[in-house]
Amino acid sequence: MQDQYLTVTALTKYIKRKLSGDPHLKSVWLRAEISNFKHHSRGHMYLSLKDEQARIQAVMFAGNNRSLKFIPENGMNVLVKGEVNVYEPMGQYQLYIKEMQPDGIGALYFAFEQLKEKLEKEGLFAFERKKPLPTYPKHVGVITSPTGAAVRDIMTTIQRRYPIVPVTVLPVLVQGEKAADSVVRAIEYANEHMDFDVLIVGRGGGSIEDLWGFNEEKVARAIANSGTPIISAVGHETDTTISDFVADVRAATPSGAAELAVPSIAELKEQVRNLDLRLVRVMNVQKSEAMQKLNRMKKSYAFKYPEQLMRQKEQDLDRVLERLTRQMKNVHSNRKEQWTNMGKRLRQQGPGTKIKDGSDSLVKQTIQLQKRFENLLQKKKERFHTNIDKLTLVNPLDIMKRGYAIPFDEKGDVVKRVHHVERGDSLSLKVQDGMIACKVTAVKEDEDDG
Repeated sequence: MQDQYLTVTALTKYIKRKLSGDPHLKSVWLRAEISNFKHHSRGHMYLSLKDEQARIQAVMFAGNNRSLKFIPENGMNVLVKGEVNVYEPMGQYQLYIKEMQPDGIGALYFAFEQLKEKLEKEGLFAFERKKPLPTYPKHVGVITSPTGAAVRDIMTTIQRRYPIVPVTVLPVLVQGEKAADSVVRAIEYANEHMDFDVLIVGRGGGSIEDLWGFNEEKVARAIANSGTPIISAVGHETDTTISDFVADVRAATPSGAAELAVPSIAELKEQVRNLDLRLVRVMNVQKSEAMQKLNRMKKSYAFKYPEQLMRQKEQDLDRVLERLTRQMKNVHSNRKEQWTNMGKRLRQQGPGTKIKDGSDSLVKQTIQLQKRFENLLQKKKERFHTNIDKLTLVNPLDIMKRGYAIPFDEKGDVVKRVHHVERGDSLSLKVQDGMIACKVTAVKEDEDDG
């Protein structure tokens, strides 16, 4: 009878074998709502899947959820594919999820909106962090597919507008699962090993799946961390990616990115011609004004009568010299008077007078200090003798000289009251010239001792 009983472990293993052997539970497709979602620090996702009448525990291990294009949340409706099996330690069946996607809207669009909201909250789209493009770049880098139409459009536009600038193409994958990593490596390489003044990152148009590499978070962060200004040129004018929001400048097309990256040499030549014309006009005006001024000077009084002008200037010079001489004499007289007054004040306040006054003050202060010291010393002596007299009155040795003794018990404590000793106790009496050993034969307390 005892052999009919199973252990819990044995029963659980039996149920697990039954479920594992059911082919219908190997691949289960569910439409459900997420609740109790928890993303473990090790990467695993634990959640419940429910509908109006039931729920089931589920887990999606890190190896399966790494490829998710969105972050699951409580209340989200999802489509999942997985396997039903038993979690033995808890004895409960649960769904092991292999695939998951949002129900109702496209997974890629949902992931796009989630990542856009996250990066915008972090400030990666802020205008303040965007770097300005150089006006006249010395080296342009292009990160795109080396065989697509985008690179041809970019190279053709730059060659037409600004052929003097060198352009280097860093070939990358722009489509597929490895596209994001390829673009990230190219951006990092360009910043670490190249001397680009501006980078163009992009590709031609396509579906959202084709452009998805430029919606990856790793690409967005690589663009944000780039020290070189980046122009995003992904798809056509109507296409918008996360890279467009993070980049320093967004171009509607690859050709538009090339136009933003370099100036037009034709426009520069036109500006030079305009500046040249303006410079010639300004120089002609200045030349005309200078000629008019020269003609006026030629017709002036000085050029007509130079000898008379020189005599007049000599007379003016004599008057200036006389006025300067008078002013110098006045200054000399005032300075001399000032020095005389300063000498008198200096003699009155000289060091000899200060030393004499200081010496007299020192003698007076020395005498006052000596008197104060003598008075203080006398007071200290009187207080010292008074304290000596007080100590003499309470000195036990002087008391013993008058015939008194101090009793000590066997422990060496002073006996102050009769109840501190008993008959037969040994005592020591301290007298003036030594100790006396004695024994208590009787103890009698004073009758009037309160």
